[in-house]
Formats: sequence, structure tokens, C-alpha cells
Amino acid sequence: MGYRVAVVGATGNVGREMMQVLAEREFPCDEVAAVASPRSTGSEVEFGDTGKMLKCKNIEHFDWAGWDIALFAAGSGPAKEYAPKAAAAGCIVIDNSSLYRMDPDVPLIVPEVNPDAIDGYTARNIIANPNCSTAQLVVALKPLHDAATIKRVVVSTYQSTSGAGKAGMDELFAQSRAIFVGDPVEPQKFTKHIAFNVIPHIDVFLDDGSTKEEWKMVVETKKILDPKIKLTATCVRVPVFVGHSEAVNIEFENELSAEAAMDILREAPGVMLIDKREDGGYVTPIECVGDAATFVSRVREDPTVENGITLWVVSDNLRKGAALNAVQIAELLGRRHLKKG
Repeated sequence: MGYRVAVVGATGNVGREMMQVLAEREFPCDEVAAVASPRSTGSEVEFGDTGKMLKCKNIEHFDWAGWDIALFAAGSGPAKEYAPKAAAAGCIVIDNSSLYRMDPDVPLIVPEVNPDAIDGYTARNIIANPNCSTAQLVVALKPLHDAATIKRVVVSTYQSTSGAGKAGMDELFAQSRAIFVGDPVEPQKFTKHIAFNVIPHIDVFLDDGSTKEEWKMVVETKKILDPKIKLTATCVRVPVFVGHSEAVNIEFENELSAEAAMDILREAPGVMLIDKREDGGYVTPIECVGDAATFVSRVREDPTVENGITLWVVSDNLRKGAALNAVQIAELLGRRHLKKG
């Protein structure tokens, strides 16, 4: 016996990826519903590469009763309106938006990092999926924190345009083409033109000069991993279609050599260590696309601080940063609580 699963926002980048991951991982589904906005009602989306087409149902009229799990990939607006309705009907919501992440009654889960926290889902019947840049970061940090206790993290991100949705990817493509043919370039989705450029600005600015994306990385890392960790982030949009990269500098309470760190990362769940210290002996965003792993390269000791390690982290933001993590949460939920399939 399997689950009845609804994918909300099924026509978007993350919603489609959720369908793909559910099919790839053979998640035990008796039934899958594609749920979307009224304008997408009746359109069809494929369930992974199975050839099975699902007709989108209107979220405004969707009956949540009898559905086990809803994977929400529709943004904070729909999550605010419809997630509580689904939860009240007994359907457990796994939400990809930022809306519920810092709610004390909603667990924020990365299964490789804090699986026990999922037990708190019963407070609201809602589980939050972290920000894409946070998810890959904490997967890499967790085993190192367990070994030597992290005091401080300085991270600079190189985030792909798919993090801004289909419109972001389309803008990169259109602007790149325009530059080659000599057409004018006009930013629409981003604050400055993104083609052949980098933009040190993701989400809105806060009073202290940081952006909301940077704030998310700080507070989410504390909630998922350890509230004592000090973290500062600079989040940058780069002209890449898929795949987020991060340069991470870590200061530990206890001594940890680069060699020991690599040994730990080599065995860590969800991590793929590729660090050959030669030309091409590291992972870039192009190589991570479609893969479930969080890749770590360029591991080395930082001589400017006591007990410092620097590393490079790359992951498919549509996968581990969103769709895959949500499905992994559903799998964890099934193992610990729902006991079906």
C-alpha cells in the first residue's frame, strides 16, 4: 500500500523536478495529483520519464481529504493560503517556500543533518524545506561539526539563475543571445543584467545591509544544525543555469586537519568528495546537474585562523536544494511515522 501524493506548483521548475525525483526514487505512490494555479488547470505534466501524463487540478477547488502528503513548490502566497487547509484535512505538507521555515512549531529538515527534528511535524502538520543554498551547506557542515565543533562560518555563494525560477533562466538565455547579436539588454527579473555578469544581490535588502537570502542562510543553519554557530554570508547571482556553488571558510573549536576533514567527508551521507588537486580535479555546476549529491572539493587548511578549513561546495539547487530534499523528507516521514509502502 502506497501514498496519495499531491505536488503543488507542478508546472514550475521545482514542481516538475519533484515529479522527476518521485519517479526516479520509486517513491511508493498509489496516486499522484498535479496541482497548480487556475491558469494552469487542465494542462499536462509528465510524471518523471515514465510517459505518464497528469492533468493539472485547480488548487482553488482541490479536495485535500484522503491525501497523505502534499509537496508544495508554489511560493509563499499559495503556501500561506492552502497549506493550512491541507494540513487541517490530515494531509502532511512539505513546503518549499520560506514562509514556515522559522516557525517554532514547524520542523526545518535536511534528512542527512537533523532527521530527529521531523517528529515535531504533528504540531501543525507542516514540514519546511530549507533554502537551496542552506541545504547544501549544512550537508557539508554536519559531519565536520560532529567531529570538531564549528565556531564560525564565512560563506560566499555563486547561485544559478534557476534559483529565481524559469523567468531567471529565460532572462539569462535572452540576454546572452542579445549580447551576441548586438541587441540591447534590458534587465527584467534581475536588478542588473545577468549575462556575463555577477550580481551581489539576492532577495530584498534588510536594515543592516544584508539581503534576505543572506539572512536565511544564517538563521536556517542555526535552526537546522546548531544555534551557537556564527555565520556570515554574501550571496551572489551568477550567469549559470542550474547549480549553486559556495566557497566556505570554517573555524572550529578543535583541531581538524585537511586530511582528516577529507576522510570524514568521504564517508558522510549525501556528500561526494572530489578533490584531486590537479587541473579539473574539482566539481563545477555543470557537472552537478541532475545528481543527488552535494559535491565537496578544494578542501584545505586555512592558516589565517586557528583550526580553520576552507572548502568548495556544489549542488544541483533544483534537486538537493529543493525537490530531492522534499522527497527525502517524505521518505523519512514514511519510515518514522506513516508506515506505508
